[in-house]
Amino acid sequence: MEKSLRRRFLIEVIFASFTGVLALITPIFPDWIEVISGWDPDQHDGSVERLIVIALFLVAGSVFALAAFDWRRAAVAPPRN
Repeated sequence: MEKSLRRRFLIEVIFASFTGVLALITPIFPDWIEVISGWDPDQHDGSVERLIVIALFLVAGSVFALAAFDWRRAAVAPPRN
C-alpha cells in the first residue's frame, strides 16, 4: 500500500472507532455531553442524546465502510514500480 493510503486508512479507522465508542458510551452515560460542553438543549429529557447516538452510529458505519473500500481497492491494485 502507498504511504498516503496507509495514513488515510489509519485516520479513517481511528475516526470510525472514536465515533463508535462515543455512540456506545452515550446511552450509558448520556450526560457526558452536558458535562463537557455545559450546554443542555433538551433539559435532561434525552432526545438530543438519542439523535447524537444515531448520528454517531451512522458516521462510524460510513467511515468504516469507506476504510474497507480503500483497503480492498489497495489490495486489488497492482504494485507500482
